[in-house]
Amino acid sequence: MNEAEKQINYPQIYLAIDNCFAYKRWTRPREWCALISGLGLKYIEAGADNELDPLFMGEEYLADWVEEVKRAEEDSGVRVASLYSGHGTYTTLGLTHTDPRVRRRLIDKWFKPMADAACGLGAGLGFFAHGFPHRVLQESALYRDSVELLKEGLVEINRYAASGKCRFLGIEQMYSPHQYPWTISQTRDLIGAVTKKSGAPFYFTEDVGHHRLVFQKPDLSALPSGAGIKHKPWLGSDRAFALAEAGRTAELEEEIRRIPHLFSQPQDNDCYAWLSELGAYSPVIHLQQTNGHASDHLPFTAEHNGGGIIDGGKVLRALKASYEKAPARDMPPRCGKIYLTLEVFAGTAAVMHNFLSDIRESVSWWRRWIPRDGVRLDELVREIRQ
Repeated sequence: MNEAEKQINYPQIYLAIDNCFAYKRWTRPREWCALISGLGLKYIEAGADNELDPLFMGEEYLADWVEEVKRAEEDSGVRVASLYSGHGTYTTLGLTHTDPRVRRRLIDKWFKPMADAACGLGAGLGFFAHGFPHRVLQESALYRDSVELLKEGLVEINRYAASGKCRFLGIEQMYSPHQYPWTISQTRDLIGAVTKKSGAPFYFTEDVGHHRLVFQKPDLSALPSGAGIKHKPWLGSDRAFALAEAGRTAELEEEIRRIPHLFSQPQDNDCYAWLSELGAYSPVIHLQQTNGHASDHLPFTAEHNGGGIIDGGKVLRALKASYEKAPARDMPPRCGKIYLTLEVFAGTAAVMHNFLSDIRESVSWWRRWIPRDGVRLDELVREIRQ
């Protein structure tokens, strides 16, 4: 370790798993805690889809659920490190809904009870619970207004979570223009702004499979023209597609300059760039094997690793690089603990015996790089070199 590294407060690293694979199968805390312990893991992200969503379950149930989890943790030796939103809130406009009554209901009846549950367990809370409707994408001003509306809701939620001593609150980054934040610069701006305005640290979740090449600026010199071309590359707005159909290239170029919020940069499509730039502000990192073109939430098995782009050593090295950068202004404190969390989905028709075998293989694969939970990041990276 050189002198510069000695001055850096590297985080402790833990291997965890989201219990979303267990929904409608192992639904009681004592069941999924025991099951996950048997898979060789001690840290869990409890997903709202597994009998946890306040809008379905109610606050009295949720209070009882917290106590049941505590008993299950004691019996099994595992710990719930974070709670996370599921498909229910993901499918709505949520915090940026066009009707303020819906936004208010989501904050009061979903976010606050979930934050209370997380606080009761000494856990963090992560989520994605909004979307921008199509018309908002068409105008930069409307897009900015929606971003400000989102920030307003997040500031209120972050203050509430901090007041109850929630370990952390963080939003998941996504990969399309209607799901802000979906670029590195947007994410940096969002977590910095919410931290500053709320007076409490606000974080994000990096998902290594949430990156797409689809939404980069097009090469107009290679753009097919004319109404006879059925599929075109991403052009941004409806007006841009209409101009392309009409072959009005000069106006198309001007339209694309008008809508920069709808295009990504090359680094936005690389999970290792995200980890290097912002990994220090991601207390949860969702792990899935991917070929870089789809977010299929595949396990880390020999079958999928052969064509996958996610490598444990590269993840840790990129994450370490983020701590070697000078801390940015107006950002939250860098994370002292980071949970690398397997987020592998089981299909409705999955043969669960086989699925659990894949999870065991995935855990074994990741234990090559994280052989022990709670080890400092720099120590793990040094072990890779040996």
